[in-house]
Amino acid sequence: MKNTKVKALLASTDFLKEIQVSGWVRSFRSNRFIALNDGSTIHNIQCVVDFENTPEALLKRITTGASVKINGTLVESQGKGQTVEVQVTKVTILGDADPEEVKRTILQPKRHTLEFLREQAHLRARTNTFGAIMRVRSALSFAIHQYFQQNGFYYVNTPIITGSDAEGAGEMFRVSTLDEKNIPLTEDGQVDYKQDFFGKETNLTVSGQLEAETYAMGMGQVYTFGPTFRAENSNTSRHLAEFWMIEPEVAFCELDGNMDLAEDFIKSVLKYVMETCPDDIEFLENRLIQEDKSKPQAERSTMTLREKLNFVIDNNFKRVSYTEAIEILRNSKPNKKKKFKYLIEEWGADLQSEHERYLVEKHFECPVILFDYPANIKAFYMRMNEDGKTVRAMDVLFPGIGEIAGGSQREERLEVLQERIKEMGIEEEELWWYLDLRKFGTVPHSGFGLGLERLVLFATGMGNIRDAIPFPRTPLNAEF
Repeated sequence: MKNTKVKALLASTDFLKEIQVSGWVRSFRSNRFIALNDGSTIHNIQCVVDFENTPEALLKRITTGASVKINGTLVESQGKGQTVEVQVTKVTILGDADPEEVKRTILQPKRHTLEFLREQAHLRARTNTFGAIMRVRSALSFAIHQYFQQNGFYYVNTPIITGSDAEGAGEMFRVSTLDEKNIPLTEDGQVDYKQDFFGKETNLTVSGQLEAETYAMGMGQVYTFGPTFRAENSNTSRHLAEFWMIEPEVAFCELDGNMDLAEDFIKSVLKYVMETCPDDIEFLENRLIQEDKSKPQAERSTMTLREKLNFVIDNNFKRVSYTEAIEILRNSKPNKKKKFKYLIEEWGADLQSEHERYLVEKHFECPVILFDYPANIKAFYMRMNEDGKTVRAMDVLFPGIGEIAGGSQREERLEVLQERIKEMGIEEEELWWYLDLRKFGTVPHSGFGLGLERLVLFATGMGNIRDAIPFPRTPLNAEF
């Protein structure tokens, strides 16, 4: 007989039907009631064992964490808390779980810290919290592809190994096959990368943007969605060394169109997740409500998770220039009373998360898109404005998160781009192909980057980005 998913059984009204279901035992009470979960839903299904006619040796093997196959009949539940249950006719143990071993793991049915869950990342998908987070992540990933495919974008796979640094920040992981015990050197004592696998210095990509631009210049509108890497030694709740990035690039599109795209895209995927994962969102919301009760009143969230999601879906994003935002921040109470960790004193300051959240949560009380940033705090490829000091950059700011997406209108003028590359100290030869695009029918074009994990954080209400990805890669941690 074919297995039926727990999710399908819980939604079924096909009573007295013979069924088969497999999963992991979440609990076994009174030698009679198995709470079974197979990962298809946050909810367990209750399976009722006829313990008087079940061998005692078999009953002893039905323990928390064990995997079982159950044959039985789907019936209306007589107890509280569920509408259906399974009257068991046969239990087959697929894999035992020693109760003493279970005690040292997160499978033990009690509340665990998130840090403890990270130490056992290989098991945390079996917990309610991480099952919910990862189902939301999966739904978001599908919604991302669906949005772009339905809006005429083409999916492009950009290189993971690259010779260019798209951000110009230099925080990259080197890729090499050179013998570390016998590294070849040039005459002046430098590493001779000509003898390396690719014949040049290569790294893991920090962004697929530059390569995506080349395809937008031939296919109109494209998007990348893949892993990116930053060798940034930031051991914080907001940074990962490996994460997934969504990067659309659109030809014949200026900054206003880019802002429209970002807003519509974000609203669309969040709406999809709310419609597709209601049980998981509800569970995560209740988890946050319980967590908030242990915090001082001032630190408690002013909105529930669903309110926060609807706040973004239902509100128009406020568009504000960087210059206007600096004035608002400079004159704000937290700045005047020195409550900000980083005080805003003059135009040109690089905004921090505390400033971005103040603008969204306190001042405008809606999502915000900041645009026209100072050129000297932004990347070389952003289009220079006529004032010669700002670029056509944009950042999308969210409550609780700060910046969730960043992008720009790209610099399409060859001479201006060459000047910017020179100013940044980047070797022009390394980007000859990128500059070449501007020689053959250059056009205004725009795009943005959005980290999937930031979106997962927002959609689930979690506070640490390490809980938004199955196996987090952070400084001094490449476990699992």
